[in-house]
Amino acid sequence: MKNNTNINKTTEPVEVMALFNYSQTPCQPLSFKRKTGREVEVTELLHSSVKFVGTTAQHIFDCLSGSRQYRLQFDSSSLAWSLTL
Repeated sequence: MKNNTNINKTTEPVEVMALFNYSQTPCQPLSFKRKTGREVEVTELLHSSVKFVGTTAQHIFDCLSGSRQYRLQFDSSSLAWSLTL
């Protein structure tokens, strides 16, 4: 059986307020604003990872806002944040 987990996933550009430091977690998203204007506060960072696509690093953050789970992605080349839906 074929794994269809990535089918129908889209990304939405978002504005992110993040804390950058030099500890174990060099970047931590604190909140983000969707294109509708709705602001979402990140209550917990579940996991973060880095994926390299050519020479570009894609920083991936799985986080919670209350009981809802979100995936934010930061592109180190374009400096753009996106939300995976």
